[in-house]
Amino acid sequence: MNMNPFTCVIGKAAPMLAANIDTDVIMPEQFLKGIDRNGLDRGLFFDLRFLPSGQPDPAFVLNQTAWQGARFLVVGPNFGCGSSREHAVWGLKQMGIQALIGSSFAGIFYDNCQRNGVLLISLEPALVQRIGDVVGRPETADITVNLNEQTITLAGQEVIPFQIDTLRKTALLMGLDAIGSTLQRSEQIQAFEREHLAANPWLA
Repeated sequence: MNMNPFTCVIGKAAPMLAANIDTDVIMPEQFLKGIDRNGLDRGLFFDLRFLPSGQPDPAFVLNQTAWQGARFLVVGPNFGCGSSREHAVWGLKQMGIQALIGSSFAGIFYDNCQRNGVLLISLEPALVQRIGDVVGRPETADITVNLNEQTITLAGQEVIPFQIDTLRKTALLMGLDAIGSTLQRSEQIQAFEREHLAANPWLA
């Protein structure tokens, strides 16, 4: 599957610095029953975004004017823990979230983000906290994430570098999921198949 390439994105970043936000919080179980991915943006952080009355909770950051339409989340440690539901990542994508900045992420959630074109940036906890403090002020909520240069630029032009695995970076820059990345090597795969069958003709 081809996805939109991630190169350089400018947008608002919303702070959600609580630790251990799990996938049930990100996408509650009642939104896992559909037969397709439609409408998962409605379910994203549902129990945080909405009051029991069904009205948006004005205390939740993504409901506040300064962070509506956020493209980034600055998150607490162990974000995405819990069950392996890929719906959590689909919901983030449908809401327009393109990258998460945090100190640590659950392993399966990390892989699900990679497969669906969501950039995860891992930084030292103190640095994540500082970024969260900056974007937590409406006047400095806009940041720039440049994947090619591996930098985050905060308001005031402070530049923060980050590291990322080369294969993950290339896939995101090219808008490729795991299958698309593999198909980039189709000629090598076919050459191996021919050589292997020639050496082991009984396999055919």
